[in-house]
Amino acid sequence: MAVATAVDSRTERQSPLVFLTVVYVLTVLLIGPNIPTPLYPIYRHDFRFSALTITLIYATYAGSLIPSLVLFGPLSDAVGRRRVLLTSMAFAAAGAVLLASAQGTGWLFAGRILQGVGIGAGTGAASAALREAEPHDNQSRAAIASTAAMVGGSAIGPLLAGVLVQYAPGPRVLSYVVYLVLLAVGVLGAWRWSETVPEGSWTPRRPRIPAEMRGRFATAGATAFLVWAVTALFLALIPSFMASEVHTSNAALAGMVVTLMLGTSAFVQLSGRGLATLHAEIAGLLITVLGLIALNVAGSVGSIVPLLIAAVAAGAGQGLAFLGAAKDVNLHAPPARLGEVMSSFYVVVYAGVGIPIIAVGLLARSIDLFTAVRYFSVVVGVGCLLVALALRVRAPGRASGAAVSS
Repeated sequence: MAVATAVDSRTERQSPLVFLTVVYVLTVLLIGPNIPTPLYPIYRHDFRFSALTITLIYATYAGSLIPSLVLFGPLSDAVGRRRVLLTSMAFAAAGAVLLASAQGTGWLFAGRILQGVGIGAGTGAASAALREAEPHDNQSRAAIASTAAMVGGSAIGPLLAGVLVQYAPGPRVLSYVVYLVLLAVGVLGAWRWSETVPEGSWTPRRPRIPAEMRGRFATAGATAFLVWAVTALFLALIPSFMASEVHTSNAALAGMVVTLMLGTSAFVQLSGRGLATLHAEIAGLLITVLGLIALNVAGSVGSIVPLLIAAVAAGAGQGLAFLGAAKDVNLHAPPARLGEVMSSFYVVVYAGVGIPIIAVGLLARSIDLFTAVRYFSVVVGVGCLLVALALRVRAPGRASGAAVSS
């Protein structure tokens, strides 16, 4: 899919308030999909389903998100970012309502589908809007704000839900009520900002990556796929892993572990701006491998300490690798196809979120969860090493790539 007529990347210099509003909207949107993480053990108990069902519910989100990205990313190049973001918040709110009022497993699948459509619509549009709304046209700052908002929002969700589930009334409802209030604030803000692109025409077609950046897109996409597969493992199965291997079912603690991972990622993205994109990707992939090793040590000894180390290492690796990969794609996408290219990049990201975790769930049907995690760790770890090697081999041709700096 693509925009039929090219559009300028910026209609006018935007005020800082528009930029901050987009950051807020993207952050809040990404809170919602991870609220269910500490709730999965409750859903599993109440609706009596298996670990495979948890992974399918989780992956349903990615499955609906991908076509939404493909549709709404290029569409936002034509009809404008604001309209698409308002639509995305409406879908996200509808998904939250279904999850809050769930009466069975089917409700969870339906809610996750709506969440996926909402986040898919908003992610590419918001990333493009940040690049266009940056008041000083600082594209490095816009790219960093985009990735930090995504990971920061993802980190807030499980911690918010974990604390409320463990210590507040209405464990299956209250987190979503808070989320709906935050979304309402985002709608009010987005309603008032001026559009960042002029309206154009749009016709659907197969998504394409510009020929001049396909090699760069391939390595960046592979990097993002792998590190987000590890993120999905934490988001979908860490509560179950902690219950079976570390012998604790505390929802707040499970939420804290996931938030530690994602919070570390956000911190690393903000503090690692001086690294070149290539160096960030390679370092992130290697640190992710260390995180997987620590996760397996945690399962072997049944201790929370190596699990916390795994969360920090996996978060640092994900943060560096995703920062480098997203920046690489963002800075080299043609302005008139920015929404399309960024949405295609996030299709790869969410394929990493959805596909490997289903494989773990399928394995866990015939073997125990820890062994399934071990197999996952070997495959993803080897993948990280191979992509890091490919990036290193291509280093001379990419040495001129921009540094991740503001």
